[in-house]
This record gives sequence, structure tokens and C-alpha cells, in this order.
Amino acid sequence: MTRTAYEAQPRDELIAGIVEEFLHHASRGPRLIAVEAAATADADADAARFADDLAAALTAHGQTVIRVSVGVAEEAALRADVVGPFRAGALPGASDDTVLVADGRGLLDDAVRGIWHFSVWLLAGDELPHSGASVIVDVTDDAAPTRFFYDYCALPPSVNRPGLR
Repeated sequence: MTRTAYEAQPRDELIAGIVEEFLHHASRGPRLIAVEAAATADADADAARFADDLAAALTAHGQTVIRVSVGVAEEAALRADVVGPFRAGALPGASDDTVLVADGRGLLDDAVRGIWHFSVWLLAGDELPHSGASVIVDVTDDAAPTRFFYDYCALPPSVNRPGLR
């Protein structure tokens, strides 16, 4: 597998670039973003903080944002408690042009990864990233994270994708 990194950059610049990329691809309508971190001691805090920063940057770009932490994602509950009400406009603050930014565990699992319009996977070292993420960021240096691109062609299809054989 080939791994290519951008240079580390200040956190706010990296997040601004991710927001611009997201808005380029999904500029209108109800949109959903997932933020998940590799299983480390600080994974939940890393994902929540990154999602908070992403939501703040989206707001600064004039977007209406709803921010949720879902804990460990379970498909039926995620759809019933968060995604369904968001899409129906029933979550407080939801409209036809709102971005929902969620953090939690299992958000990129096969059962739910198709829910999201965009997703961020946070690394904290040399672990293998999730192959289903839109963006992969190493947050080992919190002040100067690094965005990575991976060539997944070199991996067997089952890596990080339990449903694939």
C-alpha cells in the first residue's frame, strides 16, 4: 500500500481545506458528515474535538450546522434517533439546507457508511486507516495534523471491510 502525506499544517488551515472540499462536493441540501477515530485511548475525545472544529468552520462558511455525538453507532438506533429525524427536519435546528456533523464509533462500518455524504477518519500513529473514509488525517500532532492519501489497490478487498471477500 502506498501512503502519501501532505506536509503538516496548522489545524485550522487543514480543517478549512476539508470544509472547502466538502462544500465543493455537497454545497446544498441536508448533508451528513461522520468523524471517527482509530481505537486509541483518546479516540472519542479526538473525534469529538475534530467534529467540533469542523462544525465551527462550516458555521464560519455560512452553513447551518447540527452537531451530535452518537457514542457507539448501532444502525437501527442511528437511523431512528439521528438520521431519520434530521432528514425529516425534526431535529432542533434542522432545515432543508443543514449539515449534520456526527462523531462516534462504528460510523464507517458497512451497515451505516452509506448514510454519510462525507467522512473523516483520524489516525494517531501507524495503524491502518479505514478504507471507506473521504479524508484521512493523522492527529498525532494535534496542533499540526497531516492529511494522508492511501493507494488501496495494493490491499486485499477484505482489509477494513468485513463484508467484502
